[in-house]
Amino acid sequence: MTLAVEPPAPLLALDALTTRFKVGGAFGRPSAVVHAAEDVSFQVGRGEIVGLVGESGSGKSTVGRTILRLERASAGSVRFDGDEVLALKGAALARYRRRVAAVFQDPATSLDPRMRVGESVTEPLLAHGLAGRAERRDRAAALLTQVGLSADDARRYPNEFSGGQRQRVAIARAIAVGPDLIVADEPVSALDVSVQAQVINLLLGLREELGLALLFISHDLPTVEFLCDSVVVMYLGRVMERAPAGQFQNAPLHPYSQMLVRSAPRFGERLGTSVSSGGRETPSPLAPPSGCVFRTRCPRTTSECALAVPPLEQIAPGRWVACIHPGAPT
Repeated sequence: MTLAVEPPAPLLALDALTTRFKVGGAFGRPSAVVHAAEDVSFQVGRGEIVGLVGESGSGKSTVGRTILRLERASAGSVRFDGDEVLALKGAALARYRRRVAAVFQDPATSLDPRMRVGESVTEPLLAHGLAGRAERRDRAAALLTQVGLSADDARRYPNEFSGGQRQRVAIARAIAVGPDLIVADEPVSALDVSVQAQVINLLLGLREELGLALLFISHDLPTVEFLCDSVVVMYLGRVMERAPAGQFQNAPLHPYSQMLVRSAPRFGERLGTSVSSGGRETPSPLAPPSGCVFRTRCPRTTSECALAVPPLEQIAPGRWVACIHPGAPT
């Protein structure tokens, strides 16, 4: 008798994660709630690269920042290697932050312009008490070499580097303490196309070399298809579809996914703040539509779509869709 083999537990698992913000309320005015992320569920396996895509305002960056504990979750769960991230405190939270690193769109957010690059790269080692001064100096040289820079660059300041070089420095800083997961939020969108390709290849090389998992947040669908193993599509705070990258690109099932793929730019270009939708505008996250949040822009909408939020359901191995009218690409 053949025994079923349990799939390995994911490194990162989000379950119904919800993050909302209150805005307004000053000078006696009533406050409002931004539904930035609603009921978001997906997983990232060990060594896997997952692309989190959608238009501007879809909630991608909010999800990334909540995973990093830079935003406070309103509800739901974020589990990392079996531990509930949202409940971590003190030493346990410090250990989590050692294992999960971040790379942002603008390296200026993580590089102090007053510090030499070698000091910036090894600052996480100092923060976690992992190395003395001499060891940090040697480690800075090794890290800079690992990301394609020179050991001598450790003596320079961030403003002496190009944008692509600064992003390499930020990546070196991110891997300094040996994380298991990097949350990369638009890490190449501000770079020239040729430099984007170099940084993407660097990330792929580090995945192979270090066994890293990546959550790659991006507007750039061709880059996501090239880099990622699977794709999670968000719209107005909710997950619309989850799929293996190749299947998503060749046969998207959700009407919003199909719209994104049709509007996808050439490699290295950025998806705009909106995609073609027959002139219909994206609703405000302050007042999302009832039922399916995409129904006001959907070409297949029916009255049934306004009645309830469609659950994210598995319709094939590895394929999940939140739509009552999923179908073949149009």
